[in-house]
Amino acid sequence: MARRPTIKDIARQAGVSESAVSFALNNRPGVSQDTRARIRRVAEELGWQPNSAARALSGEQSGAVGLVLARPAHTLGVESFFLQLVSGIQEVLAAGRIALLFQVVEDIDAECAVYRRWWAERRVDGVVVVDPRTEDPRPALLEQLALPAVTVGETGQGSGFPAALSAVRADDAGAMAQVLEHLYGLGHRRIAHVAGLPGLAHTQRRISSLRAEAQRLGLGPGQVRSVATDYSDAEGAQATRRILAQAEPPTAIVYDNDVMAVAGVAVASELGIPVPGGLSVVAWDDSALCRVTRPRLTALVRDTAGFGRLAAEELLAVLAGGPPRSRESERPRLEPRESTAPPSAAY
Repeated sequence: MARRPTIKDIARQAGVSESAVSFALNNRPGVSQDTRARIRRVAEELGWQPNSAARALSGEQSGAVGLVLARPAHTLGVESFFLQLVSGIQEVLAAGRIALLFQVVEDIDAECAVYRRWWAERRVDGVVVVDPRTEDPRPALLEQLALPAVTVGETGQGSGFPAALSAVRADDAGAMAQVLEHLYGLGHRRIAHVAGLPGLAHTQRRISSLRAEAQRLGLGPGQVRSVATDYSDAEGAQATRRILAQAEPPTAIVYDNDVMAVAGVAVASELGIPVPGGLSVVAWDDSALCRVTRPRLTALVRDTAGFGRLAAEELLAVLAGGPPRSRESERPRLEPRESTAPPSAAY
């Protein structure tokens, strides 16, 4: 294995002392501009990079930010949302030559343990926090550690996230209102919602919005309902079977992600229920999966990578000493396709 170049190697090749190299590479006075330029040129030729651990111990930034996902690992491989989110985050960080430290854990306690370890080891300068909970232990921990953070998603009341913490949000309530208005306009009066994890703030936000919009449109509690899942295709399919087995099944189902929506279409097909003739289907996040499934799925379209870019930009602004602020991404727009239509009298 090739040995990594050191300050001693640079000093030898540049014909200067090691202290001169240190002054030049750390932008400190003590060397002339010509010497500084020569040292930096030699460092670049040798492929030298600063040691992040040594920089952290000296009080400098580590040059990395962290992202922890507390989700069952089997649900991440089929969901495109986080891949696009990470893509947007990485796009901004790469431009500033900042690394993204990424880890998947099973639950929120394990996520908090990762933050403690990263803080103790000075591995990251800040973190992007996703999936705010309705009761969330992370805000107090981040404050205790003085670890800069930006939250991604709706925090809501009772989440524990202070208003002073920077955040980027999506208008889940407005998006759900679009969906319900579309289905109601087609004539649907029995609508089910196959939701995600029940403890997530945005899940509760969507459920609350569904109920509020249903009430506004004059739909009773028995006409609209939500069922929580783990976001996987397996639980999405199970929830669909239970819903369609009811005495008065819904004529439309809204799914909180694309894989559950596709699984729901497959279940309807198994049961001999045509989509959209017997059941209309809406997916929360648009993806290639929604567009290649037949019939093509009506879906909420949003720039998820742009959402990630916004989060990364806000975190970098915080690390640069900027004030905390809240920013909202562009509202998702509903893209009607072949999976939604007026309900059939036969169903």
